[in-house]
Amino acid sequence: MARNDGIDRTSVRNLAVSDKAVGNTQQHNEREKDSYRNPDIIPQRTAWNIHFKKPTASYTDLFSQLETAGTISTRGLKPDATHYCELVFDVNSAYFDNHGGYEFAKQFYEDAYQAAVQIVGGEQYILSAVMHADEINRAMTEALGREVYHYHLHVVYVPVVEKQILWSKRCKDKALVGTVKETVMQVSRSKKWASKPLLDDAGKPVLQKSGKPVLKKSYSVLQDDFFHYMRNAGYTDVERGERGSTEEHLTVTQFKVQREQERLDTLTAQIDQKEQHLTQTNKTLSKTEKELAAVQKKVTLTKEALIHARDLDYIGKRTFLGNYSLTEEEFSKLKKQADHGYMMDVENRRLKEELSTAKKEAVRWSNKYHDLWYDVKPYLDALHRAPELVRGFLEKILAPKQELTMNVQQRNRKRGQDMEL
Repeated sequence: MARNDGIDRTSVRNLAVSDKAVGNTQQHNEREKDSYRNPDIIPQRTAWNIHFKKPTASYTDLFSQLETAGTISTRGLKPDATHYCELVFDVNSAYFDNHGGYEFAKQFYEDAYQAAVQIVGGEQYILSAVMHADEINRAMTEALGREVYHYHLHVVYVPVVEKQILWSKRCKDKALVGTVKETVMQVSRSKKWASKPLLDDAGKPVLQKSGKPVLKKSYSVLQDDFFHYMRNAGYTDVERGERGSTEEHLTVTQFKVQREQERLDTLTAQIDQKEQHLTQTNKTLSKTEKELAAVQKKVTLTKEALIHARDLDYIGKRTFLGNYSLTEEEFSKLKKQADHGYMMDVENRRLKEELSTAKKEAVRWSNKYHDLWYDVKPYLDALHRAPELVRGFLEKILAPKQELTMNVQQRNRKRGQDMEL
């Protein structure tokens, strides 16, 4: 994360990649997907990505080729052993932007790739090395009013260590038993990144009070090695990622963190407003749909009443002179039906008008609902993509504010006590 202290820091992460995840890693690194969860990836910029080692086949096929050729060995590995690792080299966006941008980044990561070759133990163990230049830095882009991209390097490799295979007791030549039969490059992430004893100036292990050696974490050594390599390559204006930090990105930018906080606050407010509007629209639409259903029910009842009115056609008997004679009961029924029919005709016209109006309203609210949904969808996606990252970011940003508020309250409380004295 950005520290806003004006210092540019190198960072390298070592990630374990399982056999199940290696396909997704390949699709991401080689930009083989049709769409990405990361909204900062700009597909039109993919052609700007640079391969320092381009894979000639899938990562799994390349692994199989190395094993078939005897370059690596998987003998003795557990079924769930890690076969792949990935190094991600990074420096904050402002560092590259201040040094010329894309061209400077290409040279920097070409040198970083040479560091990766040494860290891995040889280029033959690297499956792919690609610099991504298609991920935009939205905070800096907004702050500067021009597009700024974040450059970083992905190196996928096979973690190996040198292993000596000894002649076993079953060897016929007893003189060979226990001697080296062959040396292989064993696939082993745990041994590749095992922590080693910390040595003093005399080259002796530094011991704890218990007498056990103090171990230097392998990832700390990795940070040191990368930093020193880049310093020796001439990049003297960068510092090492902070020791002891658990942050995923040990990067920095001179642009104000407050600006990013303002963007986050604004986005959150917009999401809240859109969600409230969407909720209100849903309620209105639901009410309109219920009203429409009621109108349609009335129309159905009216139609049924009209059907019953047709029974009047069979009332009365025609006389010899062509007139109709009605019984008193039939006349009363006819009169009631006439009155009712007139009222139903008026009611039917009114209901038709209500139905027409309700349908128009339903269409209008349905359109507003869909327009609002598409309008608010990017904000909802942004909120759901990285809730943990956003929460962590807010905690880091708001912590100083909370501490400052507490200090102000304490000062005010002390000032009040002084005044009372």
